[in-house]
Amino acid sequence: MKLIVGLGNPGARYEGNRHNIGFMAVDEIHRRHSGFQPWKARFQGQVSEGRLGSEKVLLLKPSTYMNESGRSVGEAMRFYKIEPEDIVVIYDELDLPPAKFRMKVGGGHGGHNGLRSITAHIGESYRRLRLGIGHPGDKKLVSNYVLGDFAKADRDWLEPLLMEVADQAGLLAEGKDSQFANKLTLALEPEKAQRKGKTQDGKTQDGKTGDGTPGAAKATASKDSTSAPAKPKGQSHIRQARQGKQVNLPKSGPMADMLKKLLGGGD
Repeated sequence: MKLIVGLGNPGARYEGNRHNIGFMAVDEIHRRHSGFQPWKARFQGQVSEGRLGSEKVLLLKPSTYMNESGRSVGEAMRFYKIEPEDIVVIYDELDLPPAKFRMKVGGGHGGHNGLRSITAHIGESYRRLRLGIGHPGDKKLVSNYVLGDFAKADRDWLEPLLMEVADQAGLLAEGKDSQFANKLTLALEPEKAQRKGKTQDGKTQDGKTGDGTPGAAKATASKDSTSAPAKPKGQSHIRQARQGKQVNLPKSGPMADMLKKLLGGGD
C-alpha cells in the first residue's frame, strides 16, 4: 500500500485557500482516476482507496487542520504498516514561484506547520511534492496570504499544474520521483526540459541542436554560398606562376635571375 497525502484545512471556508493546494491535488488525482472509491471518513481524515497502475494507493486528506496533520498521517501509516519512504506528502511552498514544483525526500519542515506535525509523528524520511504558491514579500503578510483564496488569474497555471500532477501520479506511486518530475517539467516548462536534454556539445539527445536543426544540416546551412573560395596557403611564387596565376615577380636581383632560368624566361 502506498499513501499519498494532500495537506490543507477542512471545510468550505478554506476550500479555495492557497494553503489547500495539497487537498486540491489529491482531489484531482481522485477525479482523474476512475478506480478510486468514494471519499469516506477514516484515520481522522477523508480517505479513498484505489489503484494507480499496478500499485494499491490510499489517498488521504487530514481533517485535523494543518497544524495537526501528523496525527492523521501517523494513524493511517501504522494501520497499513506503510514505510515512510512509501508516503508522499503534497503541500504548498511559499519559497517557490507560482506554478513551480520540487520533489524532495527527507529534510526539515522549513517552517511549514503541516510538515512539522507529520515529522513529529512519523520521522522525516517521507517524500514531499512541493507546489509553489509564491511569497507575499513580507513575513507579516504570510498568514493572510496562505489563508487567502487563489485569484481568478491563477487558474491559468493552477489548473494545468494540478492536472499534470494527477496524470503522472502513477509514477509517484511507483516511487519514480525523477521520472515524475521530468514528465511535469516537459509538460509545464517545455523550454526548460529542452535545455536539460542538451548534451555537452550543444546537441539534444536526439542529435538536434537547441533550435531544432539537425547538427550537420545547421553546419551546412551556416556557410555563405556566395563567398569567394579560400586562397591557397603556403604556395611559392614558382608554384603560383606555373599554375598560370598572376603574381608580382621581382624585376631584378638573385630571385629574378633564378625565376627566369626556371621558367625559361632567359635574358
